[in-house]
Amino acid sequence: MARIRIPSTIVILFVTIQTGFLIFMYARYSSFVPQSEEKPSQVHILILSSWRSGSSFVGQLFSQHPSVFYLMEPAWHVWVTMYQNSAKVLHMAVRDLVRSVFLCDMSVFDAYMPWKRNLSDLFQWAVSRALCSAPACDSFQRTDITSEMACKTLCGRYPFSKVEEACKTYSHVVIKEVRFFDLKVLYPLLTDPSLNLKIIHLVRDPRAVVKSREQSVKALARDNGIVLSTNGTKVEDSKYKVMQEICRSHVQIYETATLKPPNFLKDRYLMIRFEDLVRDPLSEISEMYKFADLRLTPTLKSWIYNITHGQGPGKKKEAFRITSRDAVSVSQAWRNVLSFQKIKKIQEVCKGAINMLGYQLVDSEKEQRDLSLDLVLPRRQNQFSWSSFNPKH
Repeated sequence: MARIRIPSTIVILFVTIQTGFLIFMYARYSSFVPQSEEKPSQVHILILSSWRSGSSFVGQLFSQHPSVFYLMEPAWHVWVTMYQNSAKVLHMAVRDLVRSVFLCDMSVFDAYMPWKRNLSDLFQWAVSRALCSAPACDSFQRTDITSEMACKTLCGRYPFSKVEEACKTYSHVVIKEVRFFDLKVLYPLLTDPSLNLKIIHLVRDPRAVVKSREQSVKALARDNGIVLSTNGTKVEDSKYKVMQEICRSHVQIYETATLKPPNFLKDRYLMIRFEDLVRDPLSEISEMYKFADLRLTPTLKSWIYNITHGQGPGKKKEAFRITSRDAVSVSQAWRNVLSFQKIKKIQEVCKGAINMLGYQLVDSEKEQRDLSLDLVLPRRQNQFSWSSFNPKH
């Protein structure tokens, strides 16, 4: 029986054509993949920070943007309901709530507010421009810059269902949270195909954080207890044990994101220092907006200038409000207010964070009071940038 010999060039050509056909068919199939398997249409931004670090201010920079649905610390409801647990134990419940909010599924709040609710039942709802404008409330337009007091007066009685309705109409969902102490807890969200999550990690000089925390001692006492696992007992952080945990968490988050990070974190983590933000607001905000795929509008530019060029550092009663202040003065106030003895103790418990995040230690009261001595090191010498990251090295 005669055998037919086929030249190798023909075999190669046939295989090439077959491969091309398979690629073509795969491409056609991929174009018909159900929407649920495609990249989510919304962008999800988590502002990750700690108490009294300027996170409310950064939150407002996003909240006032007409493309953003913003919530401030929705996990407050988790901690208030389960205050006898530790922060570590509550991580999973906090993460699940955050995921649901990102997906605009507000039924997650049923477990924490099992009654007929209005907008005003949601923690810090009035700082969200999205909940003060249509479709959540008819009193303001999306392009308006809204104030907390005006919103409380006009919008508080709208039904809670408006939260979910409004959320679904925005291209960006932004959440500010202070209740995560480990970046790895967020890995399930970062690898969740239903989310398009990016993280902005906001840090601040721990010495300035302490100065700000001293204005809010009673308000922070319950949260302090959860951080220190006191089984529901409120704590005033006179020995800086909470600050030690906060500093440790910032180091953990920063190291996890920058030292041999997983591939799925590429281009999805940005660290911002509060001090850089107040010194050059438009530049830093432009960087954050670019990271978040947002554009800075003329109205926002004007508002940002006004909010950062007020008079003085702000009053004690304004500790949790976004008011017009001299932002640079705010960032340096600790150097004139805290005693050097306190500074030494803070530097002792937060030395690792101070060094890693790019701040300068002071060795004397003279150095502390000398405002001509810059204690914020140049950003490029200490901050990680994904553009300089090469996994091969």
